[in-house]
Amino acid sequence: MLRFLKKSKGVLGMNARNLDFIRPGGSKAARRLVDNKLRTKRMLKKNGLPIAKLIAAIKTRDEYDKFDWGSLPDSFVLKPNQGLGGEGIMVTFGRKKNGGWVLPLDRDAELPDIMLRVSNILDGDYSMTSTPDAAFFEERIKIHPTFKLYSYKGVPDIRIIVYNKVPVMAMLRLPTKYSNGKANLHAGGIGVGIDIETGITTQAIFRGKLIEFLPDRKFPIRGIKIPYWNQMLDIAVESQIACGLNYVGVDIAIDRERGPIILELNARPGLEIQVANLAPLKDRLIRVKGLKIKTVKKGIKMAKELFGGEVEQEIEEISGKQVVGLIETVKLQGKNNEVIELKAKIDTGAGVTSIDEDLAIALGFESALEYCKSFNLPDVMTREQVAELSSKKLWKDFEKHPDIISVIKTFSSHGASYRMGVPIKLTLSGVKFTSTVSVISRKGMQYPIIIGRRDLKKFLVDPSK
Repeated sequence: MLRFLKKSKGVLGMNARNLDFIRPGGSKAARRLVDNKLRTKRMLKKNGLPIAKLIAAIKTRDEYDKFDWGSLPDSFVLKPNQGLGGEGIMVTFGRKKNGGWVLPLDRDAELPDIMLRVSNILDGDYSMTSTPDAAFFEERIKIHPTFKLYSYKGVPDIRIIVYNKVPVMAMLRLPTKYSNGKANLHAGGIGVGIDIETGITTQAIFRGKLIEFLPDRKFPIRGIKIPYWNQMLDIAVESQIACGLNYVGVDIAIDRERGPIILELNARPGLEIQVANLAPLKDRLIRVKGLKIKTVKKGIKMAKELFGGEVEQEIEEISGKQVVGLIETVKLQGKNNEVIELKAKIDTGAGVTSIDEDLAIALGFESALEYCKSFNLPDVMTREQVAELSSKKLWKDFEKHPDIISVIKTFSSHGASYRMGVPIKLTLSGVKFTSTVSVISRKGMQYPIIIGRRDLKKFLVDPSK
């Protein structure tokens, strides 16, 4: 598959990315803004988007000499303002008794080490242009519980590429011991594709090869549900609009207390994301290019319609069953052969499918309903009452009507009932089948039909749909 992807015409190379999507998609001023992390933080904050809190910034040698080093907190992240690929970043996890700071991989740093790192940043050692740079300290993101099993000595992040207000591709980046706790793929991190519609991880790539489990730890990577997924898509599109670029990569981490926080924006995000998703990025960009997307909500809806469903399709292929959500559109055909299309509630707590009396009439069962009502049975009974009716074989009298093919007894915390069962043809998620449904008054209920367990044997139910 990787070999096929590399040969595919839809795979986006750096030259095509720069010529076809980056340069036409924003001004030089907008790209300079995104390349400057401090200016980007101010812009995002001004637009009400979540960012890591800025502790302090050192922009010149004079500020370096006058800086109050004793004011540094027990935990922080030190970054170069115009760094590239995570180089020059220093993460501290706490303070030691001797006054030093705890670093990843059981290392530590004294104040002179931090001062030296800041000095090197000011000299431009980590700058993408190799020119003098600024350094800044910001709050350290605390890892969300979802990722604790999957992340080694660092905080994972989610990169979402947005083009023309549409999130076109996403990837979870996991730190490993090979990357020294960094989430960067080129340093040895793991890239995991994310299904745009569901926010569930798909395949993973590590050092250019597809993997199913974490290296050295047999935890499966596929199937992780990313928290706050819809909120993160919203943040990504809002960030693209705010920065003025039409094509941008948005890196977001999830703090265990604050939720999604933007780490940075990338005017030239790396292209490993298309390998992690086993999908050519260029194909997706072309499908979005030129679309008139007016709102954030529309952009996200378009992304889910165009690029979502990989996980669902895979489950359907493996299981041979269709995946349905809690609310689905169904088609019903009754005695009069008229087809009625409406929304149904998928209810795995109900044993059988039930329809409202008015819907039964519309499907041609008015005569059967009147016959059933002639018995003057209460809507709610005790178990003993239902048992007595069965012992008297009342069901035989019910089935004297040609449209009533069975009696359906139901039991719940609300009581028991004795209902008529009529045959209807249903189409759910493209699957056609015949069911014997019970008829009951559902007045006041939002949906005139619920699909019960008996009719869900050919389906898998996804509560998140």
